Amino acid sequence: MTDAVKGPAHYFPSIEKKYGRPISEWESLVRASPLTKHMELVAWLKSEHGLGHGHANALVAHTLAEDRGR
Repeated sequence: MTDAVKGPAHYFPSIEKKYGRPISEWESLVRASPLTKHMELVAWLKSEHGLGHGHANALVAHTLAEDRGR
């Protein structure tokens, strides 16, 4: 039995399918943005790239958590 993906990564398959870009590309966009605050990045992904709130939030949360872990 495999464990189900939990947390923000749970959204990744649907993000890739709906918006046509791999997660690594979205992460690169978030990291390249001059914005640093979570909700600013979420708003930016929504307004500039057309992501829904849940998808944008999941991408930002995952990317910022990864960066903190480095």
